[in-house]
Amino acid sequence: MGPPDTWERMGAWLRRLGPAGAARPRAIVVISAHWEAPVVTVTSGTAPALIYDYYGFPPHTYALRYPAPGDPVLAADLCSRLQSAGIEAAADPHRGFDHGVFIPFKLIYPDADIPIVQLSLHESLDPELHLRIGRALAPLRDDRVLIVGSGMSYHNMAGFMRGNGEIPASDRFDRWLGDACAQTGEARTEALIDWLAAPAARDVHPREEHLLPLMVAAGAGADDPGRCDFTDRVMGATVSAFAFG
Repeated sequence: MGPPDTWERMGAWLRRLGPAGAARPRAIVVISAHWEAPVVTVTSGTAPALIYDYYGFPPHTYALRYPAPGDPVLAADLCSRLQSAGIEAAADPHRGFDHGVFIPFKLIYPDADIPIVQLSLHESLDPELHLRIGRALAPLRDDRVLIVGSGMSYHNMAGFMRGNGEIPASDRFDRWLGDACAQTGEARTEALIDWLAAPAARDVHPREEHLLPLMVAAGAGADDPGRCDFTDRVMGATVSAFAFG
């Protein structure tokens, strides 16, 4: 989608993340925008396959490989932590990795040698619940588990397709999102729960599944303020990525 160089800067940023990381994680938990379930669910297989959940792309994109191992022990730990926090959770040994996992991580850790567990969104799309999910998983950070929300700060496909060059709604929402993430504690929680009050919220996210992975990451960030780690102009829209801790 877009001109050939549309994603070059984002790709370069992703490639820098692995080498630039403060410490190599022992495992990775990824919350992708592309998996919703009636119960929060984790992948628990030892060698998850790839799910090519996109359509109309060139043939080579359906031959991509990313053979990162799963981690059944970590998956069981995730379920236990979520259940202890009062959040119903289940494990799926057959579910593979969707493109919200393997596309970015082919660039971040191209050797595919770090175990990954993918975590679903809850189909309710409740922001408070997804913040709670993150808080339940926060202690894993002290055990060298990297928690990643894979979504997008702007996700209105019709807006991208209009092709009028500029999407000012994305700027207004991005400024709000940066301010919200920079807060800590209850202030950040309340701001993110009330995200629909943000400027141009529904113009930027007609449906919020691409915003909710950030909610999980923010919850896992505990009291660490968020910071903007990357921003770019993509097909007229401002898109940003945030880090906590």
